[in-house]
Amino acid sequence: MDPSSVLVAVRGERCDVEAVRLGFKLLNSHKGKLHILYVIEVERGLPIDAVIAPATAKGEEVLKHMEEITKAYKCQTEAELVQAREAGSALVQEAVERNVDVIVLAIPNTEHYGSFSLGEAIPYVLKNAPCRVVVCQDPASDASTGDSTP
Repeated sequence: MDPSSVLVAVRGERCDVEAVRLGFKLLNSHKGKLHILYVIEVERGLPIDAVIAPATAKGEEVLKHMEEITKAYKCQTEAELVQAREAGSALVQEAVERNVDVIVLAIPNTEHYGSFSLGEAIPYVLKNAPCRVVVCQDPASDASTGDSTP
């Protein structure tokens, strides 16, 4: 696998940094392009282009942080914030439009109602992506200290 373009989905989680680094490692070339995407999910009761100031501010802050991290790498980077009803379908649509070779998704190590969950976006992307999908999981956290285990 020698991808020339990689799409990395970020959400403002600790695991985003590792996902971006993994995206660069997958490119394995200074001529490749890394697309960093933050998706704001818009409730059905609102217009898709509704201004959601808190979510937009968070997304812009996350993308700014990711762009700072990417300065250490020598490849073309594009960071974008999009609004959609569902993150999974937005990621697949963006992958198609950008003709990416790989989508990188990070999973924070969280539990929902006592059991591990992939959420809704990751299964959708795995089922519908037009390219390879790489999923990386954040290491398990020690509940008593909040530290990650090596």
